[in-house]
Amino acid sequence: MFNSTTLATESAASRPQLFQLLIRTVLSAALLLTFMPSVQAAGNNTANNDKNVSTTTFSDVFKERATACHNGIEAQTSNSKHLNHQSSQRQNIDCMLTQLRVYQQPADHSSRQQYFAYKAQAWLNYASHEDSIKSRSSAGVQALQSATAILKALQNSEETSLNLTIDIPSTSALMRPDLWANLIALKDSGGLTNAPRELAFSEVALIWAAANHCDHGWRQSASQFRMADRWLEQAREAYINAHDSANNVALENLINDYYKQYAPLDPSDDNCRGQVL
Repeated sequence: MFNSTTLATESAASRPQLFQLLIRTVLSAALLLTFMPSVQAAGNNTANNDKNVSTTTFSDVFKERATACHNGIEAQTSNSKHLNHQSSQRQNIDCMLTQLRVYQQPADHSSRQQYFAYKAQAWLNYASHEDSIKSRSSAGVQALQSATAILKALQNSEETSLNLTIDIPSTSALMRPDLWANLIALKDSGGLTNAPRELAFSEVALIWAAANHCDHGWRQSASQFRMADRWLEQAREAYINAHDSANNVALENLINDYYKQYAPLDPSDDNCRGQVL
């Protein structure tokens, strides 16, 4: 038979477990909420316009959001002169990210359009980070300019004028030639069709990682190099699963060829001077 002392002791011992369970529940709910706005927006759009759910696509929702975002930013910019730089920059970046989601929908856009939309998103993440840490480097400005140029090209249906492979900017360098060899070989082999997002994110991650390495050393860049490695691993797996053995052997040979070309370009002094590819 349990007495009150025993019950109190067990109750106290169970509190950490209950607290941990509560924390996990809250975090899980928060994670789910990050994926809910698009679905909720689709439902609201249907209700407000008396549309059937089956006729309202996510692309329609994103287009409406993008237009509202653009109009809202323009109105706010013209009516308010009290926004500080960081707040204004953040709002503009958020607006651009919303507009880019229109072109990331595979049902409505080509793999090339998706690739550039994801690449612009990665550039905006880079620019936002540089702005948040008040970096004096020109890397953030270059990243924002790259994203803006891509978004403009997509909006004007001029994405074919954009180069799939760009030179590495002066704020970065060609480090990890093995990863660069995988990236360029996959692009040359039509890997964009299988993994537009993975290739876009890995390319910017490699540029970002090298820039960090030059400024802060290996400790600050290692995680981003690992991130690029993971994206490329996923892209390569998607390509291999979609092609026969002959194409996969050809890809492997091309990777080796590019590695031999890029390995001598890895700066031994760890300084960033850019690189023409």
